[in-house]
Amino acid sequence: MNTEWGPWARSLWAGVAAAILGSCVNPKAPGAAMPQWSADSATVRLAAGPQYARSTVWNFFFGKHYRSVWATPVTVPVLRLATAMPGGLVPLQAGGSYQSHTLRLCAPDGREYVLRSVDKDMSAALSPGWKRNLLRGLLKDQTSATQPFGAYPAACLAEAAGVLHANPRLVFVGPDAGLGKFKTSYANALYLFEERPDGDQSGVASFGHAPRVVNSAHMLAALRRWPSAHVPARAFLRARLLDMLVGDWSRREDQWRWAAFPQAGRRAFRPVPRDRDQAFFLFDDGLVTRLVSWFAPKYQTFRATIRLENVDGLTTTARALDRTLLTSLSANDFREVADSVRASLSDAVLAQAFNSGPAEMRASLAAKFVPMLRSRREQLPAVAQQYYALLNKQAWLIGTDQAERFILSEVGGSLRVQLLARRPGRPDSLVTDRTFNRKITPQLDLYGLGGDDVFELRGALPQGIAVRLYDGGGRNQVITASGATPGNVTWYTGPGERIIAHPAGVQVEADPDHELTANGRAWLHRYNLDD
Repeated sequence: MNTEWGPWARSLWAGVAAAILGSCVNPKAPGAAMPQWSADSATVRLAAGPQYARSTVWNFFFGKHYRSVWATPVTVPVLRLATAMPGGLVPLQAGGSYQSHTLRLCAPDGREYVLRSVDKDMSAALSPGWKRNLLRGLLKDQTSATQPFGAYPAACLAEAAGVLHANPRLVFVGPDAGLGKFKTSYANALYLFEERPDGDQSGVASFGHAPRVVNSAHMLAALRRWPSAHVPARAFLRARLLDMLVGDWSRREDQWRWAAFPQAGRRAFRPVPRDRDQAFFLFDDGLVTRLVSWFAPKYQTFRATIRLENVDGLTTTARALDRTLLTSLSANDFREVADSVRASLSDAVLAQAFNSGPAEMRASLAAKFVPMLRSRREQLPAVAQQYYALLNKQAWLIGTDQAERFILSEVGGSLRVQLLARRPGRPDSLVTDRTFNRKITPQLDLYGLGGDDVFELRGALPQGIAVRLYDGGGRNQVITASGATPGNVTWYTGPGERIIAHPAGVQVEADPDHELTANGRAWLHRYNLDD
């Protein structure tokens, strides 16, 4: 070590050295705490993660986080697979993405449930190899940045805000014979037990009595296949504002399910957020973790104030999904939805949200979080406007693999874009009609994907918006009306595409990302769909 480094640098180096040394210690597996069984064996008392209690020095470098919550013993009901449902539950499949340890269960009526471990392992997000071996202990320790009982208030708030949700219950699974071959890996641990949001959920009110719930890959494929498929944008915005309220930054595409509802020739997909593992995240209260948060701004700590400059980091993991599903909404739409969500979350609702979960923790968690949620609730309108501006710096408008017409024109100094489904022998059907303000949207990307698409430029388009047309596959055209002045418009064509007519004033270039824009199937590679 360089002896000329100052005290701060030496302290940082000591912290990093401690991290490396700490990573060599094999962390306790989920469920390592010894449960105290009640006399009737109906409940146990144990801490969710006593292994996260560390020294003052460790906390200085790597954060105090929620270590005290993890180390506090709580009373939890015992789940017995044979009696949990009429006819019992049968394990189907082990799984888990990134951090969770999960087990799918099936009831005799075909409905599925899931056990998700309360304890996590953040090192599972790393690929196997020396990095995981080196950092495993430290990353496992950072599970303490998550609030182990955050799923309860998140579900209550979702119910009040009109957002579909699962209904988690904290349970303990002992050495249950019903686990069968999964007994070794899944016995003697705390889990969240909830309905698995998949298939027919017509009997579950919190899933909207949906006849079918699907994953994000299915929903996104449907959107690109048929113009009649859609996600109600306001419903998705409500869910995203709830994410910001509870500080849940981990909202990648595989963290969502979609309740599908047939509607007179259309199909609507309402969002169902799941896995509230990162709600109320507390990360930057250690020297090293604060430095990490500077370089990885998605790791947003839950505080009473949502700083507007942090909205970008808080929402970055779902950015592609947001640009896909929220483009049709105006600034006024964002304002109205934010006001509606704020009004739905009264002080009584916020207090009620902490009346569930372990009895030992309710009062302390409510005292800590309810005032913070009140403050964050009042900021939702400003946060929504900040997010609207952020998304519209580079706006997307995406077609399907069917034939479409994009009509671009000027309205009051702004750019109006109408997306219509082309229907031979019948009038075109309007899908989206949106106006973009050049002061907010410097770049607009239009994607035709598959099908024979037409991009029609009418009149003098406003200056100040760079429009990029990605025609995708099919036989596509860019046409300009007589006397039109396109402004800053670039047409990106696929490899070997034969341009029938070169429109005046339009730049034509080869599409550098044709493997992502050729059609709906190629487009799906933009998203994180690893379930």
